[in-house]
Amino acid sequence: MKIISYNVNGIRAAINKGFIDWLTQADPDVICLQEIKANKEQLDLQIFADAGYGYNYWYSAQKKGYSGVAILSKTEPDHVEYGTGIDYMDFEGRNLRADFNGVSVMSLYLPSGTNMDRLEHKLKYMADFQTYINELKSTYPNLVILGDYNICHEAIDIHDPVRNKNVSGFLPVEREWIGNFMKSGFIDSFRHFNKEPHNYSWWSYRANARANNKGWRLDYGMVAQPLQDKLKRAVILSEAKHSDHCPIVVELEV
Repeated sequence: MKIISYNVNGIRAAINKGFIDWLTQADPDVICLQEIKANKEQLDLQIFADAGYGYNYWYSAQKKGYSGVAILSKTEPDHVEYGTGIDYMDFEGRNLRADFNGVSVMSLYLPSGTNMDRLEHKLKYMADFQTYINELKSTYPNLVILGDYNICHEAIDIHDPVRNKNVSGFLPVEREWIGNFMKSGFIDSFRHFNKEPHNYSWWSYRANARANNKGWRLDYGMVAQPLQDKLKRAVILSEAKHSDHCPIVVELEV
């Protein structure tokens, strides 16, 4: 089972940059998208069907042109769950889950903490999300939560850990949370296979950051512990350039 996660920073913009051709070549069984910034009605769904993804599910924010997640798959899920049932989370369209033959795949777009108000919102979201997942995994133990967590876990995950130590995305409280999230029963699939530095999934559009690989690893494929023996591969596809993020891949033997 090949699963890709990709913060596309606007699905329509990504399509205009060749996303569909890339998707056909990448050929995942399931792809989780974040920051789609569009409603389903604004999209030509036939192009996804023609690419092999006739099963596509869209969960948009109430605010136009903002946030939103999606899951596209080759086969029909057994069940699709829109949101968490927590109003303030679901208002921003940040969680979508699809279940496939005993494996539950979630597309997650965790908020960024760009100012003090949003940081407080992010911290509340993180706490409530942990509680939600603790409960969910008692029913769905084989969870794979992919997406943009908007957090770098360790110094190895960010190009300049010293200068960024007081920047949201690398604050001690955020790093502690994602570490505790893993300790609660999840594997950072990329680090399971790759301990090397300079592997990032987001780059600022400023100062030629991507060309100089001055990035942040904000995107994760978190795999529940019961699936550890099924983990086959996890990589970052840094050559894909339809967004300021790049896609990540998790492969499972299921």
